[in-house]
Amino acid sequence: MIGCHRNLLLLVLSAMAFSHAAVAQTAAAQPEVLVVDAAAPAHPFPHFWEHMFGSGRASLSLRESYRQDLRQVKQVTEVEYVRFHAIFLDEMGVYDEDSAGRPVYNFSYVDQAYDGLLQNRVRPFVELSFMPKKLASKDAPHAFWYKQNVAPPKDWAKWDALIYQFTKHLVERYGVDEVQKWYFEVWNEPNIDFWVGEPKQATYWELYDHSAAAVKRVSPRLRVGGPATAQAAWADAFIQHCVEKHVPVDFVSSHVYGNDSAPDVFGTHESIPRDRMVCRAVKKVHDQIKASPRPSLPLIWSEFNASYKNEPEITDSTYMGPWMADTIRQCDGLVDEMSYWTFSDVFEEQGVVKKPFYGGYGLIAAGSIPKLSFTAFRVLHQLGRERITLDSDSALATRASDGSLVVAVWNLVPPDQLSSNQSGSAKTVVIKIKNLGGVRQAYISRADGEHGDPRPVYEKMGSPIYPTQAQLQKLREPALPGSPEVQPLKDGELSLTLPANGLAVIAIR
Repeated sequence: MIGCHRNLLLLVLSAMAFSHAAVAQTAAAQPEVLVVDAAAPAHPFPHFWEHMFGSGRASLSLRESYRQDLRQVKQVTEVEYVRFHAIFLDEMGVYDEDSAGRPVYNFSYVDQAYDGLLQNRVRPFVELSFMPKKLASKDAPHAFWYKQNVAPPKDWAKWDALIYQFTKHLVERYGVDEVQKWYFEVWNEPNIDFWVGEPKQATYWELYDHSAAAVKRVSPRLRVGGPATAQAAWADAFIQHCVEKHVPVDFVSSHVYGNDSAPDVFGTHESIPRDRMVCRAVKKVHDQIKASPRPSLPLIWSEFNASYKNEPEITDSTYMGPWMADTIRQCDGLVDEMSYWTFSDVFEEQGVVKKPFYGGYGLIAAGSIPKLSFTAFRVLHQLGRERITLDSDSALATRASDGSLVVAVWNLVPPDQLSSNQSGSAKTVVIKIKNLGGVRQAYISRADGEHGDPRPVYEKMGSPIYPTQAQLQKLREPALPGSPEVQPLKDGELSLTLPANGLAVIAIR
């Protein structure tokens, strides 16, 4: 009798478990419905995410591999500016002193670096860093592989002269009408270990004041700004300082990464997801500027990425497609320009790159292999110049200049939440278009594991540390654009399935 009851109980429990599983599976299978109203209100949507890119240090720009990667990025984005560190690093040969301690300047490599950018139709975003050893107040090497000196100058008059002569040379070489379109940013992340002046903030103010005055002495038309801080720091205090001391400032800049912590950025102990941190920090600084005595100062976010660490499961992965799309969605209206760190893995902060996929920041891996993030930027470039109101946290609706609709949809799944069977994390999206007459077709461009991701090819060939030229050619093939999928709209509707961390951009014409 007991056995019968036990068997009956097991049957009931099994049925309940099956029922719950079926309900869960049905819920998971329910499509996400997006209603896009072509007549809905819209606002200007400048492509603030694709005009500026970061890169390693100045001397890398002299390499052909760097320039080749820049040309590739230029083909798929609207990149207009490139920022790099260490224009005054000793390997650039800019500053020396003779036996009597008099400054000696040499701008040969500076010219080659900036000529290379301009020949590729990209302008410099000039970061005034770091300290030449003979001008440094002490030996203060940073932890980076190239050991830049991050000390204040031993002589402020000599620093002033360096900045003045450097800027004057640029104006003489390229003309003030050109150089006034550049940006001059004072230093890099002085609030952390890139500056050893003490106290940090007060000594950085001194550095900024001297540098800004020297730049403006060449021409008041030139643009200078800062504080180029990590972790969205100091912006409010920086503006206040410039106002009170009558110091010129033409823009505010700061940095943050998706894995920065809430205590460091906000002084709180909340848990902020990687896909929310960047735009939360941008909003913090945006609001500080609006509440300041200079509320119209442009905000240039001169470094950002999903990670400041080498995390292959992040920056080399399909995660970057939806992460980037969602960052664009959230940051729209809060920032003037954002500079993705970096466009290329021709990069040596941790030393010479040892293999193609190590979690580098670049859109293009070593060997000129475009990553998934490169393809994501390519497809997101298709977005229109007006953003249409849309109630969704996983889609953007835009209108192109020819009146057509361009919609981005994504399926963001943090890597630690991916199931062992990734198809379980797929989602179906049904897009319903209102107020768009005529017979229309959808042209779908994707960025996901089967579209633009070189890693499956790399793994299939045995993950070679030093790919041959033939292997490199194979690894570059996933990023070749190909033709978009074409689907007719049926009664103004389109259905598509996105894999985990899939991104799709749909042009409706």
